[in-house]
Amino acid sequence: MQLFSQLFTELDAYTATRAKLAALVRYFAEAPPADAAWAVYFLAGGKPRQVLPTARLREWACEAAGIEDWLFEASYQTAGDLAETIAHLLPPPDPAAAAQPLGLAHWVEERLLPMKHWPPERQREALRGWWATLDWDGRFLLTKLIGGGFRVGVSRLLVIRALAAHARLDPQVVAQRMVGWTSSSAQPTAERYLALVSAADPQRDAGQPYPFFLAHPLDPVLAESPHELQAALGPVTDWLAEWKYDGIRGQVVARPTPDGNTACIWSRGEELVSDRFPELVAMASELPPGTVLDGEILVWRDEAPATFALLQQRITRKTLTRKLLADAPVAFVAYDLLEQDGADLRTLPQRERRARLEALAAAMPQPSALKLSPLVSTGSWEALAAERLQSRARGVEGLMLKRADSGYGIGRTKAQGLWWKWKIDPMTADAVLIYAQRGHGRRAGLYTDYTFAVWNRPPLDAAEAQAVIDAIERREPARDGALQLVAFAKAYSGLTDAEFTRIDRVIQQTTLEKFGPVRSVKPSLVFELAFEGIQRSPRHKSGIALRFPRMLRIREDKPLHEADTLASLEALLKR
Repeated sequence: MQLFSQLFTELDAYTATRAKLAALVRYFAEAPPADAAWAVYFLAGGKPRQVLPTARLREWACEAAGIEDWLFEASYQTAGDLAETIAHLLPPPDPAAAAQPLGLAHWVEERLLPMKHWPPERQREALRGWWATLDWDGRFLLTKLIGGGFRVGVSRLLVIRALAAHARLDPQVVAQRMVGWTSSSAQPTAERYLALVSAADPQRDAGQPYPFFLAHPLDPVLAESPHELQAALGPVTDWLAEWKYDGIRGQVVARPTPDGNTACIWSRGEELVSDRFPELVAMASELPPGTVLDGEILVWRDEAPATFALLQQRITRKTLTRKLLADAPVAFVAYDLLEQDGADLRTLPQRERRARLEALAAAMPQPSALKLSPLVSTGSWEALAAERLQSRARGVEGLMLKRADSGYGIGRTKAQGLWWKWKIDPMTADAVLIYAQRGHGRRAGLYTDYTFAVWNRPPLDAAEAQAVIDAIERREPARDGALQLVAFAKAYSGLTDAEFTRIDRVIQQTTLEKFGPVRSVKPSLVFELAFEGIQRSPRHKSGIALRFPRMLRIREDKPLHEADTLASLEALLKR
């Protein structure tokens, strides 16, 4: 693991892309294939499963360092990173305990993966022994892997470039082969790595999708001004506009193999999800061999998309019952044709790919689980902006803008093509800050992770709301049926560093109680929260869960008694 530890340290220290690329190429040239396979997994975003609970890591680190838990907690709150805290607090490595260097694959497969199933005493003995043999960098990396919090400052595209340079392959070939590499269903092996960097073999790659091309969010200034859109993007006729659906991005791959035509359904998360969507597999088997479609997987009822919550049921249920298949039937809404008759079409203009997709969809037998994403045709940016305002009523998130002459790129890049997300304004609610917790990384010293509440009913006036605040300050429990604040959301993003610093001072001045790292605060601040969706949730006390909540601003102008209520959220649910 020493070689990978050195690479991790280099990547963390370098800021220049060229230096990181050179370090990666050197590593792949030196590492054994089995070690390189796991390195690609971790560097490309694979998340190791947590081997040990955080509580055990803390307890055994305190034992090894000979310190009390309160001192560990104080150190952790300062460092903001568990692995860094442990690496700093452990005593120096024991020279007499030094063991022969072992590769990354050996550490992962022979130690870390089996460790999860060992009894606690054996885990404790092994971990303390490993800590004693490793230097600071090794301890830091080991604890990251054990705790499931491995992150490194390289992009997936940079890893692809490094592998392509090492293997002297086209980066697009490597990118296509790496789809699914970080899936939890397939363990990295030396054989998989050698296949990743070997010469191109279309037959072997038959089931592989293409890397997904991602859109950029449209600048808010442009989004609100058709005149600015015209100035920045040119005539509306240079663009294809489609609805932005709220489903699972996916690719349908239908390619011939020695066993006949194969049908694979891949999600953007690089998971092979064919078993979750049998109706899409059946549809794919009717496609001409050598076809790859890009689109959205949606629950489709009454000729319209249903809510994302229904689609989640298809993802989370272990068994697809006949009733579930009937209640949540899925369709694949296609918006791009990436391969036809085995030919890669990604360099063709968007307009030509769209024309070919329309012809393909028209030739499919009906009824079919394949739907064609409709184009939203207008003669001006003003008219298109008016159409966008109908998004929520249609059950979509807004519009997608795709330049008609662009190709299909890799990832979120402007090199081959250009797609923009023109989303509708998010839902919002004004909520009261009631709990706070320190952040991590560069925000380790600040309270930046917040819990928010709304009133269970509208306060009669400011005096009634103040009475509730006074009771909270006295630590009095809420009375059944009385006015109270009900927690409903957590958020940690959206504010500037200066705003977080200012709120941190308020939190420290108004802290009422401490629950480990969490602080309850006297309610005094109202925030405007934004979120993409809202749904019922029996797991939350409020009965409501939000999708992607974040803070828009601090409502300095709004008194506490004017914050939103559960009834306000219910109204959003009905919308």
